[in-house]
Amino acid sequence: MLGWSIGPKHLIKHLQTVQQNTIYTCATPLQEALAQAFWIDIKRMDDPECYFNSLPKELEVKRDRMVRLLESVGLTPIVPDGGYFIIADVSLLDADFSDMKDSSEPYDYKFVKWMTKNKKLSAIPVSAFCNAETKSQFEKFVRFCFIKKDSTLDAAEAIIKAWKRQAS
Repeated sequence: MLGWSIGPKHLIKHLQTVQQNTIYTCATPLQEALAQAFWIDIKRMDDPECYFNSLPKELEVKRDRMVRLLESVGLTPIVPDGGYFIIADVSLLDADFSDMKDSSEPYDYKFVKWMTKNKKLSAIPVSAFCNAETKSQFEKFVRFCFIKKDSTLDAAEAIIKAWKRQAS
């Protein structure tokens, strides 16, 4: 889906929530196709090429690579047992928010916007998942996705290592 929505902030805020959650929905024919694909793979669970066996192994290699990268620049990632996101406290990475217009945003929002603009690297602010009472506890954390092509992870690694060398 591609498009633009313009309107008052109090309406657009809710539209952003809807957009964020609708990209995870799936049309009925696609759900049926996926169910059939899963049924085929369930029958071959002993096969190493089975999706349910191969995906966790692929993700573990990518996760461990992202852990090593984040640790190599002095960050302490929270290592998940599953999934494809790693959370890390990024307050040790040097970021200059002096040109940010909205200073009332949580640190992680500003950090992610700054990093995307200045380092061409993207992440997700963790406080986006928090309520007002707990948001401040998590605003130094961002979520990095590691289910990427190796070439994308190579590029991210080069960016982060160059960034850390500049800060040293």
